[in-house]
Amino acid sequence: MVQTPSSMLPLGTPAPQFVLPDVVSGLEVSLADLKSSHATVVMFICNHCPYVIHVRDGLIQLAQDYRTRGVSFVAISSNDVEHYPADAPDKMRELALSQQFPFPYLYDETQAVAKAFLAACTPDFFVFDSELKLAYRGQLDDSRPGNGKPVTGAAMRSAIDALLAGAPVDEHQIPSVGCNIKWKRT
Repeated sequence: MVQTPSSMLPLGTPAPQFVLPDVVSGLEVSLADLKSSHATVVMFICNHCPYVIHVRDGLIQLAQDYRTRGVSFVAISSNDVEHYPADAPDKMRELALSQQFPFPYLYDETQAVAKAFLAACTPDFFVFDSELKLAYRGQLDDSRPGNGKPVTGAAMRSAIDALLAGAPVDEHQIPSVGCNIKWKRT
């Protein structure tokens, strides 16, 4: 597997606005619909990436643990479905339903949202504060496929906990790594 690191969008960057279809409900969902008064987590994932598959249960648990504390979560897939049909909206819907995703799973067909976030890999994570300013971008934790470390979500949990406590988020952040986003060929 080739590892692609996240691009590490500058901290304090305002969250790019978006409106995308939710593959489960069929409804259009905007960032304004998702905004939390505590923290808003935007995750770029896909169905087929081994890095995402490795952490998927941890992402579900993370969202379940923090939704009751007022943190909102959203997952977005931006992959080129012509060349990666496992990431097509119907397959996204099947996965979201079978795994009981506790967050909307949105499809970024034009890839404009991924580009606005400077998302580079799957998974790629962004945590925004109550004013939708970027407070954290980086790894979920230090677990990777094959390294034997458990998926704990420690890095993101630390950032979210700081926001919930009204404390500053540690600016020393380690990039996420994963498969590159599958950009459309032009």
